[in-house]
Amino acid sequence: MPEFHKIGSVDQVPEGAGREFQAGGKKVAVFNVKGAFHAIPGICPHRGGPLAEGILDGCEVTCPWHAWTFDVTNGNRHGFPAGMGSISTYRVRVEGNEIWVEC
Repeated sequence: MPEFHKIGSVDQVPEGAGREFQAGGKKVAVFNVKGAFHAIPGICPHRGGPLAEGILDGCEVTCPWHAWTFDVTNGNRHGFPAGMGSISTYRVRVEGNEIWVEC
């Protein structure tokens, strides 16, 4: 059953950027979109690229290896129907300065 894991602080993920953390034995990419934090798997399903190192444009991150693009708010793959080629998203909560991710 998923549970929340404390992964870091809000100061570690500046607005418009992402960072990789470990949570529940998984690599998780956390993004700050205009002060709202979102989490997706840290590994791109295409060839295993590090999604947290991708370019964040609005709410979409582009994998730095082969340019697959995902919406970090819902996991949908850019240019595909909802659910097709999508990835998981994880619930995020912020308590004070701490970021918690459910996975």
